[in-house]
Amino acid sequence: MPHSHPYPDHDLQEIIDRNHTARQLLTAFAHSTVILSDLWHLITAAIDDTPVLVTEIARLRVEMARMRLSRANLIAAAQATLSAHADGEADPLFYLRDELSAQNARTQPAKHALRDGGS
Repeated sequence: MPHSHPYPDHDLQEIIDRNHTARQLLTAFAHSTVILSDLWHLITAAIDDTPVLVTEIARLRVEMARMRLSRANLIAAAQATLSAHADGEADPLFYLRDELSAQNARTQPAKHALRDGGS
């Protein structure tokens, strides 16, 4: 059975486009019904959250892809370690140490950037 994602993959640009259209409609409604201006401001504020959420979704997608790759690499290293042990290799844990070291090296620049304020 192929792996399927629990959430559909929405086109984020399409969401931004619909948000832009809704914002234009709200602006037109707000100008035509001034008596409801407070209501229009509340709705506009809610719609203004969409670009922030889309940016966060995009960031989380990238992070999730990185985590999936790391997990797959660890599984491959674990399988190689088990095979090496079964084959009687002198240092079967080499594969796990190597992958853990590689993953640690990949995360170090990000940790230093966070600690140093992104510079």
